[in-house]
Amino acid sequence: MRVVVIGGGPAGMLAAISSAKCGGQVTLLEKNNQLGKKILITGKGRCNITSSLDISEFISNVPGNGKFLYSAFENFTNHDIIKMLKQEGVSIKEERGNRIFPVSDKAEDVRNALEKIVKKSGVDIRLNCKVKDILVDKENKVLGVLTEKEKINADKVILATGGKSYPLTGSTGDGYEIAKKLGHTIKEVRGSLVPLVADKSICQRLQGLSLRNVGIEFWDIENHKKIYEDFGEMLFTHFGVSGPTILSSSAHLLRYKNIDGKMLDDKIYLKIDLKPALAKEQLDARILRDFAELKNKQFKNSLDKLLPKKMIDVIVELSGINPNKMVNEITKEERTKLVELLKNFRIKINGFRTVDEAIVTAGGINIKEINPKTMESKFVKGLFFAGEIIDVDAYTGGFNLQIAYSTGYTAGQN
Repeated sequence: MRVVVIGGGPAGMLAAISSAKCGGQVTLLEKNNQLGKKILITGKGRCNITSSLDISEFISNVPGNGKFLYSAFENFTNHDIIKMLKQEGVSIKEERGNRIFPVSDKAEDVRNALEKIVKKSGVDIRLNCKVKDILVDKENKVLGVLTEKEKINADKVILATGGKSYPLTGSTGDGYEIAKKLGHTIKEVRGSLVPLVADKSICQRLQGLSLRNVGIEFWDIENHKKIYEDFGEMLFTHFGVSGPTILSSSAHLLRYKNIDGKMLDDKIYLKIDLKPALAKEQLDARILRDFAELKNKQFKNSLDKLLPKKMIDVIVELSGINPNKMVNEITKEERTKLVELLKNFRIKINGFRTVDEAIVTAGGINIKEINPKTMESKFVKGLFFAGEIIDVDAYTGGFNLQIAYSTGYTAGQN
């Protein structure tokens, strides 16, 4: 069985390993000058390998067509990838949120281990090799692939070229065009796990400020409806907001309405609870204690213990309290307003950043055109799909990489 895998990312490498294990004569084609280039930037260069959650809980963390992955997840689990990496000397550790990382905190160690397994499996690796087309006969059965340099015969082709996120790593959407020529439908490709554009009048003043252990909620102003909530870390940027909780929220917001990717109809706002560990009454008591200590100071100089320095001027301004007012002159009503502001710090959301800045892409090859048990095309015999090219995407936390491993392994087995 001659197998050609197109794309040397995590999905492609697992497909090649799996195919070789089943006795296939495997050729792996990668247009970059190295395998797994995108792995090197995952998890901020540390590589969030997978999640420690039970595999049955993975589907609930895949808002983009999670049920399609049931068989693939069962076929190759988080325990399987951990075992595979450990056998190559990669020690792993678990961090908050069930995230699994290499002990070394180096994504390169994960990439190197996978590449080593591919080579040990006897796979013919061809780098700097761009594929133009997949060749089929009159009965729509795979014959091989056409690269820029040659024709390679194959009984089976696995298309694992990734999505359109991080184009500098080679994810430029080539695979969509190849699949489209063979009759497949491409669902609209958009950025998922992407930063959000928000009210610049606030965000630019707070640019670079990272907030830890805050509660966030997204609300639909028009319908007075809470859309999403999370707890953890977020970051203010020159264009809006980013960070782990914001990125995960974007995957949810994408599906809330039919959004054009630029504007959220000016009807969504982000509510940040800056002090989630304290109820309003407790926060008021805390502020009273601070004010008692600082009674001879002006209001603008009284919040150092309560807030990050960069945030104080913004909070003072939004509170409506005279910044030069002495602390001992602040009324109960003014204090109540301050508490409300700290528990409900609101920012208007205007849209998403572009797909180029997304960690993964939503959209891709229509799952209705793929057999979920084998990852084989329902249109072209011998054509299989793996990874981000399929219309599936998940929240942050190692789930997207697990999708790559599981679909890749499954495609390679069949």
